[in-house]
Amino acid sequence: MQKFTTLTATAAPMDLINIDTDMIIPKQFLKTIKRTGLGKNLFDEMRYNADGSEIKDFVLNQDVYRNAQIIVAGDNFGCGSSREHAPWALLDFGIRCVIAPSFADIFFNNCFKNGILPIKLDKDTVAKLMQWAKDNGGKAQLTVNLPEQTITAGNQPAIPFEVESFRKHCLLNGLDDIGLSLEKAPKIDAYESAQQSRTPWLAKKSA
Repeated sequence: MQKFTTLTATAAPMDLINIDTDMIIPKQFLKTIKRTGLGKNLFDEMRYNADGSEIKDFVLNQDVYRNAQIIVAGDNFGCGSSREHAPWALLDFGIRCVIAPSFADIFFNNCFKNGILPIKLDKDTVAKLMQWAKDNGGKAQLTVNLPEQTITAGNQPAIPFEVESFRKHCLLNGLDDIGLSLEKAPKIDAYESAQQSRTPWLAKKSA
């Protein structure tokens, strides 16, 4: 998993509440178990017309936000079904951080497991960042500093945010569930070796 330390990037304002996982990645794209290739279908029904052409007024189709890596959104982001394809699609598009007043629990947890930082802020602060993103477009960028747990918008005072210490550790070190297990590989190997010494008959291969 890619590490997350400090991200300076364009923020795309999505002034909507209840952006659910079917909006993020519609159900017809869930056949794959690969984590790559879903970015082109992120927000598919919001980004494209029936003929495949882009819907011009959708935020991620606008030139100033096309390469955004941060989304500022309304309440209850990631609600709906628990599909892990939703953070996969965001990450494949290039989104590394989502800022909102609240998130659906399963989506919130899945973000951390896939290298995306979801940040909860109060509604007034999110509204200010939303307006800042609208006013500045791609001309100015937000800086999200995970070690210091701050967000900086231009010359404005840094905005602090909370993140649970274990999840912060995982993001800073690029550790998903498999990575966490591999961190304990020396202890696992030592246990297996000791177990073979204690019960060598269990290690014998059948003829």
